[in-house]
Amino acid sequence: MTEPRRLLVTGGTGFIGKVLCRSLLQCGYRVTVLTRNAAAASQALPLPGIDFVESLDVLGANGLWFGVVNLAGQPLDSGRWNSDRKVEFRDSRINLTNALVSWMGELDQSPEVFVSASATGWYGHWHDELLDEDSRCNTGYAQRLCADWEQAARDGLPQGCRGCQLRIGIVLGPSGGPLSAMLTPARLGLGGAMGTGLQWWSWIQVEDLVRLICFLLEEATIEGAVNGTAPNPVRQRDFAKILGRVLGRPALLPLPGFVASLVLGEFADEILLKGQRVVPARALAAGFIFDYPELGDALKATIDVPR
Repeated sequence: MTEPRRLLVTGGTGFIGKVLCRSLLQCGYRVTVLTRNAAAASQALPLPGIDFVESLDVLGANGLWFGVVNLAGQPLDSGRWNSDRKVEFRDSRINLTNALVSWMGELDQSPEVFVSASATGWYGHWHDELLDEDSRCNTGYAQRLCADWEQAARDGLPQGCRGCQLRIGIVLGPSGGPLSAMLTPARLGLGGAMGTGLQWWSWIQVEDLVRLICFLLEEATIEGAVNGTAPNPVRQRDFAKILGRVLGRPALLPLPGFVASLVLGEFADEILLKGQRVVPARALAAGFIFDYPELGDALKATIDVPR
């Protein structure tokens, strides 16, 4: 009997990681999760067949690994941005990615593939311009953070290891992520436009994102940047209207831009009130098929709406 292929996953107990680990087990992979607290992680992710380790040193250099999926990173919406939090953003992304690449380089046999998270913030802000993986970037804090993150995932990658940097958009899922914060005000009819509402939101349903990660693990023709977004981004005001329609609630009360900036600071200015119109050109060209290409269907599949 063939041994299951081994994958190392970081961020396995996060919003996306939990869904991913379940899917990887169903696909027959042997999954090891790198975490800061193995005992807590095993309770957060109580799935038979997952190993938990707290250090790369424990893994040694002589194991045979098919691939590494790197999803770790302090969420950008974890609080008002300040200098200390920005250090956490960088350390949790770039330092860990550097450590993973260094560990892979020390292995007796390098993994076949390294899928490392990035974000659509890499592009900066381009108003209405349609952006694919070949588009250029505009500078800003989020752009610099993503660019350094991707560089860490590329630099020093061992020969023979295919690298994919997955630029993830707004992820829609039932148990975490930004949608959870949107639901309560939307159910109260308060989920109107933020600022002008004209900014583009590039989104993806979490099951599609997990399927895309699994696709990248197996599709040897893809490497480099890959947009982790659905094919049909929407303006924020349209996102609010569609969400209200799915919930059966009006999207009435807007959030003025100056109020968002006052309350949330740089996070609002950099993320919520601006955006990117991003399309997944490389995934589509490689034959990936989205189950939820349209926002309304994605929200209906994600939200528990009384019928």
